[in-house]
Amino acid sequence: MKIAYLDCFSGIAGDMFLAALLDAELITAQFLSENLSRLGLGPVRVHTERVLRRGITATHLRCETSADSHDHRHWSEIRALIEQSALTASEKARAIAIFGTLAEAEAKIHGISIEDVHFHELGALDSIFDIVGAAVSIEALKIDRWYVSQINVGSGTVETAHGRLPVPAPATLELLRDFPIYASGIETELVTPTGAAILKALTPNPSPVSESRERGAEGGVRALALPLARWHQIGYGAGTKDLSQQPNVLRLLVGDSDTALESDETIVIETEIDDMNPELFPYVQQKLLQHGAKSVSAQNILMKKGRPGLLVRVLCDAVLVDKLCELLFRETTTLGAIYYPVQRKKLARKIIEVETPYGRVRVKVGMLGSEVINIAPEHEDCKKLADEKNIALKEIYRAATESASRLAPLSRNRV
Repeated sequence: MKIAYLDCFSGIAGDMFLAALLDAELITAQFLSENLSRLGLGPVRVHTERVLRRGITATHLRCETSADSHDHRHWSEIRALIEQSALTASEKARAIAIFGTLAEAEAKIHGISIEDVHFHELGALDSIFDIVGAAVSIEALKIDRWYVSQINVGSGTVETAHGRLPVPAPATLELLRDFPIYASGIETELVTPTGAAILKALTPNPSPVSESRERGAEGGVRALALPLARWHQIGYGAGTKDLSQQPNVLRLLVGDSDTALESDETIVIETEIDDMNPELFPYVQQKLLQHGAKSVSAQNILMKKGRPGLLVRVLCDAVLVDKLCELLFRETTTLGAIYYPVQRKKLARKIIEVETPYGRVRVKVGMLGSEVINIAPEHEDCKKLADEKNIALKEIYRAATESASRLAPLSRNRV
């Protein structure tokens, strides 16, 4: 399985991402120039240079064009530019998805409709070239899984069209929600909104803006320590600033995973409850899942003095421990909970949509390398069709499973 790891010890920006790809020889300046010229803004030339950043040799890039370089563009103007370009359908979809996440973040921060978003610095040609360049590169590289380290966001303040703002800028922080971030004490902006939007959009199949909140943990970029792999290509993309404290570079590693199984670290939260109405648990379970838990289960146990009780177990990312523990305290009668890290092995997963005689259903496919091991129709899709068509739920499941099996045949291999 082809994987990539982004080491964001000095943050990430759009030009740093592209420069790291160039430095690792995954793409060429000619590739970027030709594809950016397909935007319809006239010829674009990508220039690269080798620079030294605190002892590390890295690639820095800049784009040259004769097009109007004004900084202010409306979201609808940028979307129309991409839609009317000569990019492929998948490249357009990914570029619009990246800009869409930016527009969504800006709309939330400013309390306006997404259609009313007006990009200031982000409407400049440099930002457009960074995002479109990232979109076409991601589509061309066909990386199976992207991983990202903890992200150094910087600190201090930054001057914007809205005035002086704290670092990370509000839109950047919104885009990095649920990513592991930290500040090392360097007083400068290390993660730009463009860099954060690219991170958020590193999924195999970009979703429309309206569906971006539904993506969750099943696909796309993973945040963890350096995964086990054989790394074949390494690149360093330089930022424009030359920091005195450390190299201002984004490090990129690309290689092959040594195992078809994926590994990650997750947190288990456990609590024992013996004095709660059991009818409350399904509601608590749903609330925990809505707030980011990976799974929530309960089993019957005997507690002190032989009292029956429940052992509630929650799996989640480390950044969600406090939030989910607080929810447990508010919604149940427990007075305490324990939590601990565990290692997890899992199948690679992807979501496909299949046609059935009753309608479309999303299906989760578990992959072991190139083999399809498990197929699981999405319950909510099946339930909705069962209610709408007045068909037995098990029949919807059967039809969805058969359709998925035709698209992705199950492996019959046994150990």
